[in-house]
Amino acid sequence: MPRRAPQGTQAVQRALALLRSFTPGVPEHRLSELAATHGLHPSTAHRLLGVLEAEGLIGRSPDSQAYRWVPGAPCAGDAGPLTRHNGLRPLEPLRTPFHRRTAALCESGAWRDWSGYTCVETYEPTPEREYWAVRNAVGLIDVSPLFKYEIAGPEAERLLDRVMTRDFSKSRTGRVVYTSWCNEEGHLLQDGNVQRLSRERFLVSAAEPCLRWFEDCGWGMDVEVRDVSKEIGVLALQGPRARAVAEAATTGVDFGAMRYFDLATGKVGSGAGDAPATVTRTGYTGDLGYEFWVAVEHAEALWDALVEAGQDHGLLPAGLLALDMVRVEAGLVLIDVDYVSASHAEIEALKVTPAEAGLGFTVKLDKQADFVGRHALELERDRGPAWAMVGLEVGWFELERLWSEIDLRPQVVGQPASREPTPVFAPGGWQVGQCTSRFFSPLLKKYIGLATVHADVAALGTELDVEVAVGYGRRRARARVVRRPFFNPPRKTAVDAPPGVAE
Repeated sequence: MPRRAPQGTQAVQRALALLRSFTPGVPEHRLSELAATHGLHPSTAHRLLGVLEAEGLIGRSPDSQAYRWVPGAPCAGDAGPLTRHNGLRPLEPLRTPFHRRTAALCESGAWRDWSGYTCVETYEPTPEREYWAVRNAVGLIDVSPLFKYEIAGPEAERLLDRVMTRDFSKSRTGRVVYTSWCNEEGHLLQDGNVQRLSRERFLVSAAEPCLRWFEDCGWGMDVEVRDVSKEIGVLALQGPRARAVAEAATTGVDFGAMRYFDLATGKVGSGAGDAPATVTRTGYTGDLGYEFWVAVEHAEALWDALVEAGQDHGLLPAGLLALDMVRVEAGLVLIDVDYVSASHAEIEALKVTPAEAGLGFTVKLDKQADFVGRHALELERDRGPAWAMVGLEVGWFELERLWSEIDLRPQVVGQPASREPTPVFAPGGWQVGQCTSRFFSPLLKKYIGLATVHADVAALGTELDVEVAVGYGRRRARARVVRRPFFNPPRKTAVDAPPGVAE
């Protein structure tokens, strides 16, 4: 699977400098030596070397696990430019296994890059109908660009307990675990889901590449880590009518008995075209929903079966703009938007711990197994986190007050969620954080946002000022710290609800 390099020109220059270290005279280097020579932190050097390895420019010694130059690859003595493009031809994006279906329905022509895949931003000119489909009926979302890793073997559980902050000794087959993982300093690398398919087999889904990290952490263990990202297509069926559609399209799954974060296996479709599928009661919308995981050869059959079953339930395909709106209402953080992965951060100040990113509940310091970053997180537990992820709410009358200054009504309704960071201030004072995701919720009729602020101003009810765009200028609007999630209907976790709308 193509790997994405750390962001910024400086990262490219560092990668090229590392590559120049490999010459016919000195073809092999250890990670610690390269990091020290180039003044890099080992985790930064590790990620850069992983990109070079994925490009086929360097390799790994099977005995010593040292990095070594690949004969024929460019090195310090080569004058020619590098012509590789992450394994792709220039300007040619990847396509998900559902692309033929989504492309035929995309009337807007609006597409967005997601990990190298071209994905629908909005099927219609605006995302309103897709948003309301998720909240009032059911939406169908292609989330196949997620990275997926199969971890299998007698010590698969041991590897996950070493890498992840959750306690996998307490997980059971047929459950999904939401977790985070950190570097040795306790800084957050990623968050994601782990499906326990059997006693010795797991499937990890993540937003960013992490194959090399899992392999390195599992060095010497009796476990195999395999990148299956291109082998599996994923559709999210989300909304109050999701169970009714899923039951109509699927056989072999008791949806009424499925608990939140359960998984089951069944078949989707009818007759000879049945597609074997794993169904998880998960999603990124904060609503009742399921995710269907199938082999890519069954992807289109899955799409067709769900669309056919959803005809009487108001099903609409939904793009990434609608998904962003509902995930903000659900109070769910997004990597590279609401927090910066420690592997991407160019400076230490940008790195956060799980607690500072609002994911402290995923850290289980009482588990017996040691895990990467544990010592640092124990120190943080004793002193307390420096930052906190909070929900912010701006009242409508406050927006009216600001917009009345330019003789207009508030121009916030009907806008998609913004990912542009904006400052947060103590009332009339200094900046105390930033709001990273925000929009006016059509359902809640409130202007809401996710913000990272100093821990001493994170208490519920605290009043803060958040900068908002008003006309051609910017104003400070009075906001209040509120509980996340903003939207949390009982149907999301209900087990015995009927297959209709359950509130």
